[in-house]
This record gives sequence, C-alpha cells and structure tokens, in this order.
Amino acid sequence: MRVTLGVTAGIACLTFVGVTACSTSPTTPAPTGPRVDAKPGAAFVLEGVEGLTKVAQLTGHDSMNRTADVEVVGQDLGSMFDADGRTWFVFGDTFGARAADQFGGGGTEWRSNALAWTTDTDPTDGITFGGYVLDDRGRAKELIPGKKVDDDEMTVIPTYGFAANGAMYLAYMSVRHWGDPGEWETNYAGLARSTDQGQTWTPLASPRWGGTSNFVQVSVTNLDGVLYFWGVTHGRFGGVALMRVAEADVERQDAYEYLTAVEDGEPVWGSDPAKAHQVIEGTVGELSVMWSDYLHRWVMTCTDGAEESAVIREGLTPWGPWGDPKPLVTQADLPGLYSPYLHPRYVTNGGRTVYFTISQWGPYNVFWYRADLKRRTA
Repeated sequence: MRVTLGVTAGIACLTFVGVTACSTSPTTPAPTGPRVDAKPGAAFVLEGVEGLTKVAQLTGHDSMNRTADVEVVGQDLGSMFDADGRTWFVFGDTFGARAADQFGGGGTEWRSNALAWTTDTDPTDGITFGGYVLDDRGRAKELIPGKKVDDDEMTVIPTYGFAANGAMYLAYMSVRHWGDPGEWETNYAGLARSTDQGQTWTPLASPRWGGTSNFVQVSVTNLDGVLYFWGVTHGRFGGVALMRVAEADVERQDAYEYLTAVEDGEPVWGSDPAKAHQVIEGTVGELSVMWSDYLHRWVMTCTDGAEESAVIREGLTPWGPWGDPKPLVTQADLPGLYSPYLHPRYVTNGGRTVYFTISQWGPYNVFWYRADLKRRTA
C-alpha cells in the first residue's frame, strides 16, 4: 500500500492508495502500515455470518473461569485490548452476590468496573483468565470509583481500553442516570491512565467530551502511532463519528482531530467535535472495530438499539463507506443480548471465524461466541 505525507500551504495531506486526506492541523502523522483501507472503488464483500455457536460462559457462577472466587457473580461488557504482553478484558457494573432468581443488573458488593487479563491465545474452547486486578480483600477491584448516586453519578463505565506511550488507558463514561432500555444520561466521557499494569488508575482532567457528544462510547485502534476512535453518544440510538490523535498526544485535548466531512471519498479533519461527521447513521451502541484480513475490510460489531440485536458491518476505510448491518446475534439466539466485542487476536481459519464477547441481561454475565464470516464470491 502506498502512503505518502506532504504539507501544502500549512495543510497536512496524506494519500492512501491514491486517496488523499487533508487536515487543517498537521499534528497527526499519517498511518504508514499496510492495513488502512481497501482499494478505491472496491465493492462490499460481506454477505453475512453463519455457524453462530456459543462456546463458553466467561463470567459468573457457572463460568469456566470460576469468577465467583473473586466475588464476581454478575458483570457485563467485556471489550478487549492488548498491553504488557496480555489481553485485558474490560467489564462494567460488577456484583459479588445476587439472589438465585435475580434478573438483570443488580446485587450486592457493587463495583462500577473491573478488569481481567489473560495470556490465552486459543479462542476455540473459550478464554481462560489469568486473573483479575484485585483489591486488598481479594475481590475484583473497582478501578475507577463511581459515586453511585442517581441523578449525580450513578456509575462509571469503561467503554474501551488501549495502550499508548507505555501506559494503559481506559475510555469511560460517567453515567448520571439509567433510563429506559437502551437510554441513559451521561455527565461526560474521559480517559483514565494506569502505569502499573492496571493496579491503580488516575482519571484525567483532560481530554474530556460532553455527555451528549458523539464520543461517549468508543472503540479504539492504533494505526502506526495514530489512535482512531469510532464513537457514539450515550445510549443506543445514535450514529457513529470518528476522531483521531497521535499516540504521543493522547492526553492533549487540542490535539484531537474530528472527521468533519468525506468529500469525493476524501476525509476532511477539523478541531471542533461538535462538527464531527457521522460515518454511520442509525441506532448504534457498544461498538467494536477491527481490521479483517479475511475480508480485507474493516469490520464493526455493535448493539442495534432499534432491532435489539447485535449486528456486523464492513467498511472500506476507517471513515467509510460502511455497508449495511448484517445480523450477528438475534434475540432468538440470545434473549437480552448486548455489547458484542471483537479482538483481532481471536480469529481462526485465516480470519474467517471470529470470536467475540457478548453480554446477556437476564443472567447478567458475559459469554464467548463464534461465527463464520460469509464472503461474496461474485
């Protein structure tokens, strides 16, 4: 893939296989790796998925990881990122005790978030955790405390993690109030940093994004020193926007650039998050994005708030165009499903088979599923 970078009249421009992207800010370097986009004018190739299979339960009393031993009997989410030679699983609200007939989130020994790790690279039989980050009582530790006060700060939910500059970061949202299913109010979204393998976390005063912005929930990918954040607002009833920042500048609010338009296939970047262009319209929540070697496309999984299902779609570049959503997991497959998260490490068969976490509301735990991508042949 040919990638070039130049500066004309103070405007930084970069070219991906003949497609030029320009920005009024030259602070973000051009990605230089081989997996940035498909060929210009390429057709969509994802027909759908087949062979959906439940592989294992990852958390809870009945899980393969015996998480009740660290007082985790109910928790959700489970996005993944790599740091310090491990893959880290990022969880949301976590409970240490629940009634036998408990349905949905709730219980005692409530922690707003938790973090497990693994060195298991074989996804075919589930993922064996090496452990959790623990508190001084031997429980899965609350990393970023929430006030747990409704209409102030009900909880603090990490939406994704990533590594940068030798540190670990969690992108999180401060939830003010849980509303109707798929709707909630947030105070703001921000980053927390750890420099001791996740043992302690410092919420950063900057950067932060408003509670109604398009970057309350994110999925993060590092392309050769440039962090791309696909973002959605609070809840599951908005579209996807895109921002980026040089890894070295991840803690500088003014260094972030926002996709403001795509003109003739070319992305245009600006400094105002309020002007961020939506690369996908729809009812998107809890999203996850990765490059697929099998499709030679970007793939995104998310919760579809309108259909109450999990879907997958393909993109030709980080900024699109993005194809129509295809069913990944339906309510008939898994009632009360949400939050399907991918990780590029967990694929087999040349990338055709993808493995992912997904949460189920009733038992309020995280499960491990697999599906085969169907690629058009003509």
